[in-house]
Amino acid sequence: MRLRFAHDEETAAQIAELEERDGYVSDISRALRYRPALFGRPFSELLQQVMKGPSEWTEAERELFAAFVSARSLCPF
Repeated sequence: MRLRFAHDEETAAQIAELEERDGYVSDISRALRYRPALFGRPFSELLQQVMKGPSEWTEAERELFAAFVSARSLCPF
């Protein structure tokens, strides 16, 4: 089931621009833009720390691990 979010006008315009440019906007991208102060920004900052911060694994390895787990979970992201 695909959820529909009610974005403010500015965010809706950004999403429309991305959709026009790329032909698609993922549900994750939409969710991160929904109430960004409550969820989007804090989650994005955490994600950046996990994927780009100090680690024994390279950024490329972490991206590969994330893609593998998504594929195994049948997640299109």
